[in-house]
Amino acid sequence: MVVGDPTAWAERFRSLDIRFLQRVVAIWPKCVAMLPGQPAEDDITFNLVDKVSKDPQARRLFHWLEYQYEPPGFTSSGIAYSKGKIDMALFLDRERERYLAYECKRLNVVHGGKKSSLATRYVTCGLVRFVKEQYAETLPIGCMLGYVMDGNVSKAKSEVHTRIRSMKSDIGLTCGPVPAQSVGNETRFLSFHRRTVSKQEIEIRHALLPFQW
Repeated sequence: MVVGDPTAWAERFRSLDIRFLQRVVAIWPKCVAMLPGQPAEDDITFNLVDKVSKDPQARRLFHWLEYQYEPPGFTSSGIAYSKGKIDMALFLDRERERYLAYECKRLNVVHGGKKSSLATRYVTCGLVRFVKEQYAETLPIGCMLGYVMDGNVSKAKSEVHTRIRSMKSDIGLTCGPVPAQSVGNETRFLSFHRRTVSKQEIEIRHALLPFQW
């Protein structure tokens, strides 16, 4: 749970996201080079976490980077339970309920000579988890990271934007998608959503990375 002024925490998370993505961009070519042509989402994320965790400059930014972090939920009697697994979570300190979450999804996947956008899955199996407070509950910021498997980032962005707008009522969209400053080879944009239970707004920061050039 965030303690103190949530506006101040939001700014800290935004700054961390930009600096973290700068290191991801620097490391990304090495990560891509060691993986096969169309790897699974988890394989990409696991190797990315491994590379970033070993990067001296990245390690100065956070206390810990965790792959497949399980944020706790609690029953009315205080019993803890798993709310699912976030692909990546950045922790600023030892406080386990204060983190910057990255949910990762593949886009423009090529299989058997056919291409699948997977933009709908990006929204329904990724973005919506922040809206429903499965991830980043009470936190002001959440992040989506898209792996664009055919390298066509502009097409992937267009497809994701279309899905977000077409599902406006289902995902509590209040604003966006709107452009954000690019970081290296990443294409970035923002969307803002009214959460299902608390009705608080959450800012989702999207970044798309080309897996092929």
